[in-house]
Amino acid sequence: MTSIPANTRIYVDADACPVKDEIYLVAIRHALPVSVVAGNFIRVPQDPLIERIAAGSGMDAADDWIAERAGPGDIVITADIPLASRCVKLGAEVIAPNGKPFTEESIGMTLAVRNLMTDLRSSGEITGGPKSYSPRDRSAFLSALDKTIRRIQRRRAAQPIPSQG
Repeated sequence: MTSIPANTRIYVDADACPVKDEIYLVAIRHALPVSVVAGNFIRVPQDPLIERIAAGSGMDAADDWIAERAGPGDIVITADIPLASRCVKLGAEVIAPNGKPFTEESIGMTLAVRNLMTDLRSSGEITGGPKSYSPRDRSAFLSALDKTIRRIQRRRAAQPIPSQG
């Protein structure tokens, strides 16, 4: 069993994230620090738990910043499937803004479908865009985030306390 660090941090792939306000509210309620990572400047609430990271405008700069830091006991919020795959492999809990969890069991197929759709689009196939974000998606996200926080807290509480001496 992987040891979970004492502090959970929420990492937000923020450039196109529709649930930032919800994340802030949940994080403050649970007293969890949040790193809001974007390519450039992004506005965040003035709260000591919330840090704004401008990772730079380079290709995948925000993704790389998150993947270099996320690990067991952390939560990553992203719709970016390659970033989700990287973070799942690092042991982080990963949730899409629609509430869908990315897991070790699901990420391989999710990545394969994404790559297939990218190939189809590049060959001229019309595949349609993503469906619009709905209140149901927002509700599913809040539920998934809350469940994930509770699951991490339970795992942390179940860890044996190292003996001193």
